[in-house]
Amino acid sequence: MKSFSIAFFISSVITVFAQQDYTRTLKLMGSRFDITVEAKNTTEADKFIDLAVNEIKRIEKIISSWDAESETSAVIHNAGIKPVQVSPELFGLIERSQAISKITDGAFDISFASMDKIWKFDGSMTAMPSQEAIDMAKAKIAYQNIILDKNKYTVFLKEKGMKIGFGGIGKGYAADKAKELLIAHGVKAGIINASGDMNTWGTQLDGNAWTVAITNPMNKKNAFGTFSISDRAIVTSGDYEKYIMFDGKRYAHIINPKTGYPTTGIISVSVFAPKAEMADALATAVFVMGKESGLNLIEQIPDTECILVDDQGKIFKTKNIHINEN
Repeated sequence: MKSFSIAFFISSVITVFAQQDYTRTLKLMGSRFDITVEAKNTTEADKFIDLAVNEIKRIEKIISSWDAESETSAVIHNAGIKPVQVSPELFGLIERSQAISKITDGAFDISFASMDKIWKFDGSMTAMPSQEAIDMAKAKIAYQNIILDKNKYTVFLKEKGMKIGFGGIGKGYAADKAKELLIAHGVKAGIINASGDMNTWGTQLDGNAWTVAITNPMNKKNAFGTFSISDRAIVTSGDYEKYIMFDGKRYAHIINPKTGYPTTGIISVSVFAPKAEMADALATAVFVMGKESGLNLIEQIPDTECILVDDQGKIFKTKNIHINEN
């Protein structure tokens, strides 16, 4: 889940630096999307943006756990009962999710969805959930219990009550697919910004790379720096829009799969990577792993960088990232 304020700030920056491109803002997958394309005129831009919108809606139909008719819902409904045959597309997304779970030692885990009724970040929680409730839900979290059969394209959740959810990777995947489709239709440059899951290609009309900014989580009206980016993705996760406070302690909306508790200590993570899908999942993983382990992991992944802000407002980053300070 990504912060609305981050998405709004980034889209504002795009407007400043690419005024001649065409942008449409709308709600998709329950989040704000800003789609920017380079086009000859409004008619052509609308055609391109409609293609992207339809592609994102198509993906949502596959991965939504709220749609009773989706493939994902069928997998959840048959947890502990039987394998479910799914499309190669969904199978591939789950397979890649498991690969990320392995390299993050479970810090990223799509079976975290078993916790979705334990913690609520909509203002309705008035007390901490019981340890018993947390332990019962946590027992259902285990990416190793998502059994895949590549010969039959089946997915089986081994334990009854298990769930899968794509909140930590789905919008990044949608941004990647929309970008691929637009490139295939001849769009030379653009940005898909899914509430902080941003994928770019090409350049601005003046030939310069896109310039984006990340909101300063300690002062949401300002940015702590800008970044030049082209043909890459940047995903920012922040807890400053969705969090809860108990006994003076701040709990982020990102759940640690190993403890069943929300993460603490970090309030913003931005990951730069070739694809938004990977950046999306890694941003979640870094939140869970913490700054030392998280940054160490990112340093080991080629062509991937990270910048994070802890709960004291201190900025940490991988060695090759460059911030244009304001």
